[in-house]
Amino acid sequence: MTEQNRPDEADVNTQPEVKAEDIERSGSITTHGKRGSIHALIIAGQVEGHYAASPDTKSTKYEQCIPTLVAVEESDEIEGLLLLLNTVGGDVEAGLAIAELISGMKKPTVSLVLGGGHSIGVPLAVSANKSFIVPSATMTLHPVRMNGLVIGVPQTFATFAKMQDRIIDFIVRNSRAKADKLKELMTRTDEMTTDIGTVVDGNEAVELGLIDAVGGLGEALAALKEMIARRKG
Repeated sequence: MTEQNRPDEADVNTQPEVKAEDIERSGSITTHGKRGSIHALIIAGQVEGHYAASPDTKSTKYEQCIPTLVAVEESDEIEGLLLLLNTVGGDVEAGLAIAELISGMKKPTVSLVLGGGHSIGVPLAVSANKSFIVPSATMTLHPVRMNGLVIGVPQTFATFAKMQDRIIDFIVRNSRAKADKLKELMTRTDEMTTDIGTVVDGNEAVELGLIDAVGGLGEALAALKEMIARRKG
């Protein structure tokens, strides 16, 4: 082997490290196969909005997710989006903004709830064209709430009610769930020890119409590849 070939060999050997760094930095990866190129976006921990989360808290930053989604939609190379969710929730407006972007994409999208899709994670889960949840995963439905100082005037609570209506409306538009049932689950007082609301597991989420099907990574990828093939055809 000549000296001229060695730099190319070095580049090949270091390529996996560059990809690993990209995954760690952005929480996403693009895979290429015979049946299509898929971008996997992971939303894990807390959805971070206008205020930075604690350094000890794992978070997903919306200012990273939004340009990533725009790039996926505009890319001639990427043919579908796989959204992987394991989130405790977080900033309502940031999460809803990400969910609206996903629901408005023209490319095929599939979501998979792993571990948890709580709070604002519910709109994120239903934002894809088709949604899956593993049997052991859970989803928490509860009213809009806020920590810290709140001005105790009627207008404040009216704002919370409007925000909650926006979330319910989005879920209803993007799933088979019914608004009345969602409101009932959100306001239950006998399901959670330290909060009001309801926790549902994978099978219950499908029965409620929140999620399309119970399944794992294989089922989610198969569904996405089928949608990509139909779009090509």
